[in-house]
Amino acid sequence: MNKFVGLRLCASVFALVCAASASAQMADNGTSGEEAAASGETEIVVTGRAGAGDRTKADTSYAITTMSEEFLRSRAPTSVTEALKSVPGFWVEASGGEGSGNIRARGIPVDGFGSVNLLENGLPVQHDPALGYLNVDQTFRIDETIDRVEVVRGGPSSIFTPNAPGGVINFITRRAGESIEGIAKYTFGPTANQHRVDGWIGAPIGDWKLGLGGFYRVEDGVRDPGFRGNKGGQFRVDLGRDFSGGKIDLSYRRLDDRTILYTGLPLTRDADGEIVGVPGIDVMHDTLASPATAQLALRNGTGGIVNFDNRDGTRVKLDQFSASAEYELAEGWLLQNKARYRESQTVRNGVYPAALTRATDYVSARRSTLLTAYPGATQVQLRYASDGRAFDLAGQNGNGLIVENSVRPVSIDERELLNDLRLSHSFEIGGMKHDFAVGGYYAYIKDSFRRYSATVLEDVSGNAQLLDLVALDASGRVVGSQTQNGVSRYGSEFANGTGTSDTFAVYASDEWQVTDQLRIDGGLRYEKVKTEGRSEGSRSVNLGDPSTLADNNVLTGSGVTKSFDRKFDQFGWTIGANWQFSPRAGVFARYTAAFRLPGVGNFITDPTARPVTQKVKLSEAGVKYSGRWLSLYATAFNTDYDSFAISNNVFNSATGGYEVRTEYADTRAYGVELEAIVRPVSWFDLALNGTAQKPEFRDLRFTQLVSGKPVDVDYSGNRLLRVPEVSFRVTPGVNLLDNRLRAQMDVEYYGKRFGDAANTQKLPAYTVLNASLRFAVTPEISLFAYGDNLTNKLGLTEGNPRSGELSSGQAGNQLFIGRPILGRSFRFAASYRF
Repeated sequence: MNKFVGLRLCASVFALVCAASASAQMADNGTSGEEAAASGETEIVVTGRAGAGDRTKADTSYAITTMSEEFLRSRAPTSVTEALKSVPGFWVEASGGEGSGNIRARGIPVDGFGSVNLLENGLPVQHDPALGYLNVDQTFRIDETIDRVEVVRGGPSSIFTPNAPGGVINFITRRAGESIEGIAKYTFGPTANQHRVDGWIGAPIGDWKLGLGGFYRVEDGVRDPGFRGNKGGQFRVDLGRDFSGGKIDLSYRRLDDRTILYTGLPLTRDADGEIVGVPGIDVMHDTLASPATAQLALRNGTGGIVNFDNRDGTRVKLDQFSASAEYELAEGWLLQNKARYRESQTVRNGVYPAALTRATDYVSARRSTLLTAYPGATQVQLRYASDGRAFDLAGQNGNGLIVENSVRPVSIDERELLNDLRLSHSFEIGGMKHDFAVGGYYAYIKDSFRRYSATVLEDVSGNAQLLDLVALDASGRVVGSQTQNGVSRYGSEFANGTGTSDTFAVYASDEWQVTDQLRIDGGLRYEKVKTEGRSEGSRSVNLGDPSTLADNNVLTGSGVTKSFDRKFDQFGWTIGANWQFSPRAGVFARYTAAFRLPGVGNFITDPTARPVTQKVKLSEAGVKYSGRWLSLYATAFNTDYDSFAISNNVFNSATGGYEVRTEYADTRAYGVELEAIVRPVSWFDLALNGTAQKPEFRDLRFTQLVSGKPVDVDYSGNRLLRVPEVSFRVTPGVNLLDNRLRAQMDVEYYGKRFGDAANTQKLPAYTVLNASLRFAVTPEISLFAYGDNLTNKLGLTEGNPRSGELSSGQAGNQLFIGRPILGRSFRFAASYRF
């Protein structure tokens, strides 16, 4: 993309907006309230600002995407990340299931939720949304208690929210009204064998308003692991009261849920070079997870047992208490406070493919070692661990392949207390209005982290089976084994740490209405974090079982702990301007110096780590038009990200362990985001959101050893990991039968990407079709149908991170591992509102 394409496109869109605005004003001097609300002209937003007055989406000085409850219901997203596919500027990976998604905001190359924060009613769901194996989307679910979603991209998000340099996603819950109301919904998914019930009811109780809601569901999963993949639910109770000059809201949320984590699958290329699944496995609906690895008793370095239970998947038990209050101290003075306390216990179980190889090569590489270890042996054999059947090295399952997987149970116990206090004042000086706010934020986190891994050997099939490599004597009797019940190495990883952090921040902002059309917005934030704790070191032990080599190199705790006590602080700021030259149209520009401080998660496994404060410089300029026939928001952006840490976490097949190397780089992404809705007639509309960008490493140079000699490597100018240059979603929709019937289709396109910084592991472009249908049987009863990935398209969201993200060890291989999107699936639902 040409360096100035964003400016050129913005200029063109600006001219279009001016023309459309002038034409609309000549044709009509105003719109009805209903039409204005539909177009976003009067849609009040609360995210990304701290003033006492109201601000509409149409006159914000930053890029914001809003999603109503009807919008969410029209797609029924299966996860938090799935819901965010409609946000331009976000590259969303939801192929891992309901939790543990990845979001890249405006090219910031950080996994998980490391560049954005998730809010619930304006306060973080989790202070650090990427807290080492505990992504914030693991502890939050979308259900019918959600009223709407507001997503701020870049802009002032980092001024009012911690750990949010790329943006914030604010889930705003329902609040009961003056009369009894509610909704009940049942969803059946035949593809995943899903049964789900959602509900919410709100009612006045004297001067108070009570809301109750949540969901419960059971399902095997679109990728059936041979056991129930997802089971559990969420419950919420809200109590609120309005009084003269203010209001108070109290909330309790309980989450007890289990979700399976989908990881990579074996892939190959056909005669035309196209990526396809290997024979013996359906890459659209299969998974390597299986009953064979559902429950494993794994030996640790102290002679005890670690119970791995993949039926639990990611098991989260969370209790969250929230309270918020606001009071108008005097005319134009508003005092607000939001507080939250939560406790969560998470066990994250997963089967992670580490290395894919031909069985003949695997056996050949280990034959000599095994025969040497057991002098009485004359031959080796690969066989199934369950029944001793010989594995056909040439063509078992039609592929003759084996895969080494890491089975990894990780447990995280976390407690945190958050509080945000702010004072806002709206006043006039010299005929100019100011909406000023000052606030303070505090967060306390206590985190404990434990990790164990073992390497297992499996065949390549849907619901993979465990394998043993055994040594046989001349009579065919087993005299020893490389593996034990499918485990080729016990204790391939170890971590045990605990820590706390205290974060203090102060911020201030001012929205200065210079004229009726021109407003200047500014904000400042100073944040300081102190983190301390300790982590146990590791040592290798030989458990001494003579029948197997699997226990010869078991990592366990050394009994020696190292402590950490670190402090960090940083100052950030933003300034923007909005020119609303028409009630329906305007332009804005903004510059933000954002940051993300290190936290307890950076040290809990390595007290000697030397993380740096992540600094982001964001520039953006946009145009917006909100009219009867057309709503248009276009934003050009530039993101400079300093000191990005990229880790080469490579699986070593010879040892069954991991080798880690970290390099630092500066990155840049510039481009254009577009949101538009065209409504030419009452029965048809067309929505478009898309991003065109140039995401690249600005400076990634390092030296590595090749055949024992130092070699300089320069990846500067290469594409950032897994971020496409072009992505968009087009949604045509029709409303028929006096709006009782709504049908729409999503056409999603994602350009090619790369799985490593060397840009050698190419992830091809792909297009996905989704559709939904709503029919209102009565004003109270509605029926829904959803179809996802209708063409069963194979699209890869990532390669194999365990082969290296600096330079992939599987690039160019005929056989490799990648994580595809989920295959074709269908769901049907019925809802009743009262």
